[in-house]
Amino acid sequence: MQPTFTADCLPMLIGSFPMNDHLAASRLIMDYTPAIPLWIQLPVFPEEGMVPQFLPGMPGVVSQGGKTFIDTAAESFDDDLLLFFEECMATREDPGRLPASRFALTSATGRGVAALLDTLGRMKTRPVAVKGQVTGPVTFCTGVKDRDGRAIFYNETLREAAVNHLALNARWQIRTLSGPGCPVIIFIDEPALAGFGSSELISISKEEILGCIREVVDAIHADGGLAGIHVCANTDWSLVLESGADIVNFDAYAYFDRFVLYGSQIRAFLEAGRLLAWGIVPTLNPEEIERETVDSLYAAMMERFRQIESLGIDPAAIRAQSFVTPSCGCGSLSLDLAKRVLGLTRDLSATIRQTRQ
Repeated sequence: MQPTFTADCLPMLIGSFPMNDHLAASRLIMDYTPAIPLWIQLPVFPEEGMVPQFLPGMPGVVSQGGKTFIDTAAESFDDDLLLFFEECMATREDPGRLPASRFALTSATGRGVAALLDTLGRMKTRPVAVKGQVTGPVTFCTGVKDRDGRAIFYNETLREAAVNHLALNARWQIRTLSGPGCPVIIFIDEPALAGFGSSELISISKEEILGCIREVVDAIHADGGLAGIHVCANTDWSLVLESGADIVNFDAYAYFDRFVLYGSQIRAFLEAGRLLAWGIVPTLNPEEIERETVDSLYAAMMERFRQIESLGIDPAAIRAQSFVTPSCGCGSLSLDLAKRVLGLTRDLSATIRQTRQ
């Protein structure tokens, strides 16, 4: 675990939002979660999709016939791959190279980061933490394909390249966002882990997944960051809880009954001083977003806290080691619904923090 951090049920957000102006989105976010601001992904821009945003800089990237893929058959591929790994090695040895490296987000893909830096420069009070995010290696490597449509996860060399690429981007984010002098949290977004054990990922072992994730977690720790993992559906939670991450963000609204089945792993995770980010504010179903209130979500949260308490965890520790978050990003919602999610997250957090039982 990295240096002690008290979450104290503070509100924290997931990356995506339904706007087309990064500065406006960043300033809106500050109205709701100024204690932990984050850089925003705006899915209205294709280059800010989960895979496209982190694809530039990978070796052998080709766009052809409306598709983007890794072309291992290209004449230049071997040379590009060699240059990639040479730059990886040089950058790990001298992280000062990161800002000008292929591992940094570009002017096209990093507009959310630039907007956050602008926002941070205007803050008069130092935030508790600053948050960034990187697409997880499993999600990235099963989303990126080669010329034949095969996921690069199954090509060990390309998988290694992708893990290095994502890990070094996470380190770039930490260094870029460290200006306020507070902890930097980097979430590893892994929606693909919802498919672990299914036919989609049947040939991928738990050990392979843990190996990839731990490399990114270790890179975040190398620059003093806090590593979180976000999975917005159900998965094998033992895998996530044993990944070495400091924060596990789960959909506590829809999948808490599955999550709590991993009682011994949850207890060990919390006893090690790690943190849970409770995705208790729904984002998937508009009817649920409209129906729920701060009071209804507070009642649900307290019931879930009691179930964690029954695992042998002190109630004060649960509160100290918990964040309040939406269940997922708001990028696919209407702006009105997204603002309602932000308001529920902020107000639920305030209610929990004001109500000490």
